[in-house]
Amino acid sequence: MEEKFCFCGGKAATKTKLSSPDLFWLHLNDLPAFRALLRATEARFYAALPFPEPVLDLGCGDGHFGAVALPRPPDVGLDPDARPLREARRRRAYRLLLRADGGRLPFPDAVFGTVVSNCVLEHIPDVEPVVREVARVLRPGGRFYFSVPGPDFLALLSVGRALDRVGLRPLGHLYRQFFHRISRHYHYDGVESWRARLARAGLQLLDARPYLSPRALAAVEWGHYFGLPSLVAKKLTGRWVICPSRWNLWLTERMMRPFYQETDSERNGCLFITAYREPDGRAERESASCR
Repeated sequence: MEEKFCFCGGKAATKTKLSSPDLFWLHLNDLPAFRALLRATEARFYAALPFPEPVLDLGCGDGHFGAVALPRPPDVGLDPDARPLREARRRRAYRLLLRADGGRLPFPDAVFGTVVSNCVLEHIPDVEPVVREVARVLRPGGRFYFSVPGPDFLALLSVGRALDRVGLRPLGHLYRQFFHRISRHYHYDGVESWRARLARAGLQLLDARPYLSPRALAAVEWGHYFGLPSLVAKKLTGRWVICPSRWNLWLTERMMRPFYQETDSERNGCLFITAYREPDGRAERESASCR
């Protein structure tokens, strides 16, 4: 019997974003400043991209990015962690929310037109099965958009560079190891590594855009430390920003917006990658051989 799959069981978001919102402010009034800078920068990439439906948000977390940053709310959100999914349900932006492993997606072949995975893949130790699963559930010609730290991420950390400059390279190395651990990253791959990984799954890399200049990365880096009060507020009230008003956030906005407005530099900390499933790619051939 042919397997049928439909999106049901939740309240669909009916509004599509038609205007051009201030992406930085949309994030700043709901997130710690360093996360707002990072997510707003990433959101700009999605604004002009095609989003063939239906859309899967792979690693949706608390649903904030899918609800606020994307041109339209995704149809399906998926995450392995139950806690952020509870918050995503309260946002009511997805038609369907599922708790599942990215390496074993609970969907039939070729069901999605677009898969989005924003700042997710670097946190998965064995990412190859996840990429293969994305290829399997994408329709031929479907798009895969994702952002990841690049090969220069650790080298560009401001504290590490400062220690290097004064001849304390061993301490710089220890600091980078520390930041690597608190960031919970497993991958810092370059474009060619991602191209090869995608190709093995039957996906073709279309575009790779660097972002997060050294100055912007430093703002994100230091934001991890200065953002501790936001973490306390989240624990106590369930909100990162207790008073999301212009008067309360004007100084933070004044300090952080210049980093959001920066253009790319010669070296950048992260990559935004666009890929698609080839109509005659390996994913399609492997799927056919299993039927």
